[in-house]
Amino acid sequence: MFFHVKELQYNAKPDKPDPIYAKKLQEVLGGQYGEISVMMQYLFQGWNCRAEKKYRDMLLDIGTEEIAHVEMLATMIAQLLDKAPVEEQEQAAKDPIIASVMGGMNPQHAIVNGLGASPNDSVGYPWTARYTIASGNLLADFRANLNAESQGRLQVVRLYEMTSDHGVRDMLSFLIARDTMHQNQWLAAITELEEKEGKVVPSTFNRQFEKLDVSYKFMSCSEGTESQSGRWASGPSIDGMGQFEYVDKPVGTGQAPELEQAPGYIHGTPKKM
Repeated sequence: MFFHVKELQYNAKPDKPDPIYAKKLQEVLGGQYGEISVMMQYLFQGWNCRAEKKYRDMLLDIGTEEIAHVEMLATMIAQLLDKAPVEEQEQAAKDPIIASVMGGMNPQHAIVNGLGASPNDSVGYPWTARYTIASGNLLADFRANLNAESQGRLQVVRLYEMTSDHGVRDMLSFLIARDTMHQNQWLAAITELEEKEGKVVPSTFNRQFEKLDVSYKFMSCSEGTESQSGRWASGPSIDGMGQFEYVDKPVGTGQAPELEQAPGYIHGTPKKM
């Protein structure tokens, strides 16, 4: 059961309307690494969690917080669209120089959303559940969560640099700080699981069925040997189960593919006419 508290988690008040910036802010609302994505990702990971109760509780804690972040961004976008000077923009756009500088607001903010936010990214691409990951393997999922928070924080920081509005920056500074916590949270959870399960996902696969002779070989499959100096090319493997080996010129050991002729009803190209 969810309850809604009327007050936002943190202030979302711009100093003045800015419909063009509202369009940019849509990216961290409805983009691939936006707040809708992490909200849905964490909630479904929590609802599907079959592991220790603390993980389910933690996932639902952060997933619910992300609902609050969606609300903050939607509120900020709506206020950036308050009294949006559409007519002034249209007049200014008659000057081609000003028009090129302005770039233009998202017309759907006015036409479709009634001066409100939408579950789309900054170029109008609709949010999709395919952005989310909930595999049932917590170590795999938490690594995906760390990536999502890393990319999300990067985008919010870039948006922070794109505005001088003190109110917008104040809200973004809060989101940046929460992303700092969330990255640390996932790193802590990943470390805890790695200590129990090991570093390779999944840890439950019987390794006698794995081709162990190639499990720790780095294969140089492009021109140049600069990659040989990396940590991944020599020394003990990160999982502590082997030694990295650099293979300068890997050679294929499989067969040369030759497919059978397709049956007639497929109407493919025959080998011989």
